Amino acid sequence: MITTKRLTTGVGLLLATLAAGIGTAVPAAADEPPTASSPKVELVLDVSGSMRTRDIDGESRMSAAKQAFNEVLDSVPEEVQLGIRTLGANYPGDDRQVGCKDTKQLYPVGPLDRTEAKTAVATLSPTGWTPIGPALLGAADDLDGGESTRRIVLITDGEDTCGPLDPCEVARDIAARGVHLVIDTLGLVPNAKIRQQLTCIAEATGGTYTAVQHKEDLSHRVTQLVDRAAEPVVTPVATEGAASCAKAPELTAGLYTDRAKLGEHRWYRVNVLPGQELRASVSVSADRAVNPDYGVLLRAVTTHGREIVRGSESGTGRTDAISTGLRYPKAEADDDADAETAEAVCLQLSDSFSSPTTAKTGPGMPVELTIDVVDSPDDAADAAAFGLGRGWWFLGLMLLAGLLAGLLFGWISRWRVAVWRTN
Repeated sequence: MITTKRLTTGVGLLLATLAAGIGTAVPAAADEPPTASSPKVELVLDVSGSMRTRDIDGESRMSAAKQAFNEVLDSVPEEVQLGIRTLGANYPGDDRQVGCKDTKQLYPVGPLDRTEAKTAVATLSPTGWTPIGPALLGAADDLDGGESTRRIVLITDGEDTCGPLDPCEVARDIAARGVHLVIDTLGLVPNAKIRQQLTCIAEATGGTYTAVQHKEDLSHRVTQLVDRAAEPVVTPVATEGAASCAKAPELTAGLYTDRAKLGEHRWYRVNVLPGQELRASVSVSADRAVNPDYGVLLRAVTTHGREIVRGSESGTGRTDAISTGLRYPKAEADDDADAETAEAVCLQLSDSFSSPTTAKTGPGMPVELTIDVVDSPDDAADAAAFGLGRGWWFLGLMLLAGLLAGLLFGWISRWRVAVWRTN
């Protein structure tokens, strides 16, 4: 028989054991160092005097950047080691030599203490010069070591003011080290020279350039780039679309890059088995001055020229990239003989970009094409096999039900009238 005393003793021992286990587990997790493969990101922020300008949603560029940083810091993935470096934040004078050395690491690359990082950002005030080149070199040193993904995200509102050290050449030198470090650039001012310089920096390392003029866009884009550092790296495969479906290169699932001239049609081919679904998306980057109205079209076409499905997107005004996509579920085969017979689906990429007469036409604009072929969901395959018939059958069934209900109601009404007259 279990006495009250024994029960109390047993419960006490159990609670003590659990408490000891919890007490030893927490410090071990907290003291655990980050693994060597943890992705590293350093945000490089321009804090030069021009960041005082109030042209981003009625606020100063600095205020918009701080707000965006706070939102980004709240959403940094746990596995990412993040640091912050500034340029032009400390020297307010006119001495060029001193001003062009004004870059400093504000928060070290490592596990993120969100409160500490936000406090450091809150102290920043627009001050001095724009030494982009030295800041990139400093950031590359900050991220040195290890075999993990490394990414620099540069946010600036102006050109480098510290020549002859060309930041584009700095980016090429960083790329030449072979350390797989990517630099993404974000420009806060829609200026052609700034755009050209920041595009050159990004392209030298395989990164991206984005023009942002709103707080939400800045926060969203920086968050997207930080998240991308935590994702597995996929190296795009270069391909060359053909002028017709018959000569199109055959692509399998993967990420591809190409170049398309203004207003050009390019063709690719993908084999799709019965019961599979083709998913394709494309992005075209406007890496030069283009006219304000534009669009991109992606069509899935049979080898005989019949359109299966299309995806399109259009816009007006200034853009850096425009994207669209499509999905094509191929129905299951009726018999085993056809189950292994793939259908050749031709993808036609077209764009309606045009440019001023002074803009260059070659090489073509960068194209990123994503192809995926997966097992088709049952409902999508059934829908593809049934076509529009499912909708017509449903409509017919509703009409029949309505007709029967009307006849029944009429018969009941006549019967009630007959009974009323009899009475």
